[in-house]
Amino acid sequence: MSRDLNTEYQDTENRLYAYDFDYIHRDYMIKALAGYFRPGNALEMGCYHGEFTRKLLQVFADVTVIEGASDLIEIARGNVEDKAQFILGRFEDVELQQRFDNIFLIHTLEHLSEPQPVLKKVREWLSPGGRLFIVVPNANAASRQIAVGMGLIDFNAAVTEGERKHGHRCTYSLDTLEHEALQAGFQVEQRGGILFKPLANFQFDAAYRAGIIDQAFFDGCYKLGMKYPDLTASVYVVCTA
Repeated sequence: MSRDLNTEYQDTENRLYAYDFDYIHRDYMIKALAGYFRPGNALEMGCYHGEFTRKLLQVFADVTVIEGASDLIEIARGNVEDKAQFILGRFEDVELQQRFDNIFLIHTLEHLSEPQPVLKKVREWLSPGGRLFIVVPNANAASRQIAVGMGLIDFNAAVTEGERKHGHRCTYSLDTLEHEALQAGFQVEQRGGILFKPLANFQFDAAYRAGIIDQAFFDGCYKLGMKYPDLTASVYVVCTA
C-alpha cells in the first residue's frame, strides 16, 4: 500500500506527533553528537518542521534536506528562512550527485519500511571520511519498560497503534540499531544513549509546564543517560562507510 507521508506526521486523537519534550530532546542530541561532526556540508533525511534543520544551520553553512512530505517542506522552509536546500522525494527514489560530509537520520530510520536499501544508498552519498549519524527512539527507555509493566505496551520493542499511525515500522534498541548499520556495510565508530527517560513524553510535558521539573532536571537526565544508555529516550550510532 502506498504511504501518504503528508498524513503520518499529523496529530491523532490519542497521540501527538511532537511534544515539548521532543524539542528539548533535540538540544541534547546536538550536544551528544557535535564532537563527531566533520567539517563541510550536511544532509538531513527527514525534517518535520525544520527545528533540527535550524540547529544544523547553526553549525553547517551548507545544509540539504530530503523530505517525502510536501507539506512539511513548506513549513520547514519557512522556519529556516530558505537557508537550506530542500529536495522533495522518498529516500528510495532520490538520486544525488553531491557527496556529504555529515548525514543525519534523526528519528527517521524507524519510519522506513525497508531500511537496508536506503542505508546502502546513504553509503554512496557519504564523502570520503564522512559520517552518518542515526538517532532513533529507544525500545528499552525506562519509561517504555514501565509501560510494559503496566500492561500498556505488549513488549519493549513493540510498535504501538499510535506509533504505527505516525509511520513507525520498527522500534530499535541499541543492539538492533547497531546491527542495522553493520548489515548495511557501515563501521560503527560510536554508540550511546541520549537523555535518561523515566517519564513518558506527555508526563514530561505536564511536569515541566507545572514547574515540577526544570532545565537542571533535564541536564541530570542527560548525564545519567551517559552512564545508562540502555534506559535513554533515544539511542544513536555514529558511522563511517
